[in-house]
Amino acid sequence: MDLRAGELRKQILGMLLERPGEVVTREELRQGLWPGDTFVDFDHGLNNAINRLREALGDSAESPRFLETLPRRGYRFIAAVESIAPPSPQDSKPQVEDSSTTPPAPASDEVAAPPMKSSKSSLRARPWIAAGAGVAALFALLVSLNTGGVRQRLLGASPPRRIQSIAVLPLENLSGDPSQEYFADGMTDELITQLAQIGGLRVISRTTAMQYKGTRKSVPEIARELHVDGIVEGTVFRSGEQVRISAQLLNAATDRHLWAKTYERDLNDVLGLQRELARAIAAEIKIKLTPRESARLQNPQPINPEAQAAYLKSRYFIHNQRTPEGARRAIEFSLQAVQSAPDWALAHSVLADSYATAAFLSAVPPNEAMPKAESAARMALHLDPDLSEAHTALGWVLANFYFDYAAGEREFKRGIELGPSSSYAHQGYADLLNALGRADEAISEIKLACQLDPMSFYVSRDVGRILYDSEKYDEALEALRQAAEMNPASGVVYNWMSWAYDKKGMAALSVENDLRNEGNRGASLEVLQELREAYRVSGQRGYLKKHVELIKDDPYEQALYTARLGESEKALQLLRQACEEHSGWLDMLKVDPELDNLRSDPRFTELLRRINLSP
Repeated sequence: MDLRAGELRKQILGMLLERPGEVVTREELRQGLWPGDTFVDFDHGLNNAINRLREALGDSAESPRFLETLPRRGYRFIAAVESIAPPSPQDSKPQVEDSSTTPPAPASDEVAAPPMKSSKSSLRARPWIAAGAGVAALFALLVSLNTGGVRQRLLGASPPRRIQSIAVLPLENLSGDPSQEYFADGMTDELITQLAQIGGLRVISRTTAMQYKGTRKSVPEIARELHVDGIVEGTVFRSGEQVRISAQLLNAATDRHLWAKTYERDLNDVLGLQRELARAIAAEIKIKLTPRESARLQNPQPINPEAQAAYLKSRYFIHNQRTPEGARRAIEFSLQAVQSAPDWALAHSVLADSYATAAFLSAVPPNEAMPKAESAARMALHLDPDLSEAHTALGWVLANFYFDYAAGEREFKRGIELGPSSSYAHQGYADLLNALGRADEAISEIKLACQLDPMSFYVSRDVGRILYDSEKYDEALEALRQAAEMNPASGVVYNWMSWAYDKKGMAALSVENDLRNEGNRGASLEVLQELREAYRVSGQRGYLKKHVELIKDDPYEQALYTARLGESEKALQLLRQACEEHSGWLDMLKVDPELDNLRSDPRFTELLRRINLSP
């Protein structure tokens, strides 16, 4: 092999052999191979060249014998290199270069290397090589080391640990266009969703995975934090109607490559690409797929780019902007997706999620949003009965709006069966179990959701909320403090802390957290000052009276304050209003400790029956 030839992988090998045992960074390879004014798709070309180089060496990323990859850093030639003396002048004959000979073209998927520059690097003496014969001799030496498995023993190769859990880090947007960020995030989200359907694999949910966007942490460090065996990372490059995704799988403990591949597709086939990628990862880590799982990961029918873009934008707003305005935008885009692809189950499923989220965030009245969410979820299941996301969305609607807990439980269980790593399904099922008073099951289920999505504020908040409903106040406060650290500006965590402190008889801390909660929810400085003054003058009772007077919360929350004041008639009236309006917190009616002093009233028992909860 002649290193001066225009084959990229040979030049890369030359640079690695110059520094055996040392890391050659990707940036050094870029500078050594391409002039600064040359435009090429460097990442794509280098990844393909490395893969071809491994093939030529009979090497693998899983158990490297020659070429080791250090993620986000570069590469290292790890085998022993023996210097070969250059041939003496009398032993070599002058070669006449035939200018009429055309060098072979590079393979179609490999970026051609530019001519070598007259630089200090390219002119540096190489004592271990002088001509193509020298490299050939070096390869002969390396190959001979593998006789009888001697090479593996010398290099101390050991089989990698079996991967049973995985995290997909946010795919990097290489387009250079910030407006395409939703697309890269959507591709990450979709890959997580596809992998989450595999029963033999635990997959970290997207909320937690997104916390590592732009991280400088190493793979082993991330793996330790998430308690996973493997990490998937990669890039997305979109140009017009073409999409290229490069992905690599790494052993979390050793930070070594197990597998890498680049996919190029037309824009209308990117979801099929994600399924192909999920199949490849499952095959690499030797996860046995059930027939149903295998069928789910087959290529779907192509979907037009307009529908896919609207779908990805809808999911982006649901997950990244969990606000009333974000929920309304999610509805807008999901409606566009349904209109562009009316026979696409995922479009109807994301529409169901959008309406349910809008109801939860009070962006759309529940009486208007939830029936639309139900209709969209049922249409999605009509088109695809095995869609985990649609079963989960339908479970939320049935349990929290129609108070049909038996049907809701069936949907959540089916959603979990089809998507075992869906923290959203486990969280919804935990809420249902909590509403029914099945405390131990609810705590177990919400903790499982937290294991799958440990950095999700809402899941962590619900751990504290369900522990509070179970009257485990110290544990609840610890979980709520952790959730508050994730999102100190939230308006739905300090209220639970306030109520937990109240049940512990710690009035000052209860009031302090309630004030912080109202401040986060937008109460003016004047209102907050009036509340503080009421507490200073009249203690907690005066504070609660002023709160009911000044802040018109959801009727369910208002009932909690009036019940604490002992105003049973007003509290029951507010709870009846909450039933009529389908308040988002009404499912706590049976278990909320703040309502304990109402439970002996027959009218409270009637309210429980009204929402299908036994006393």
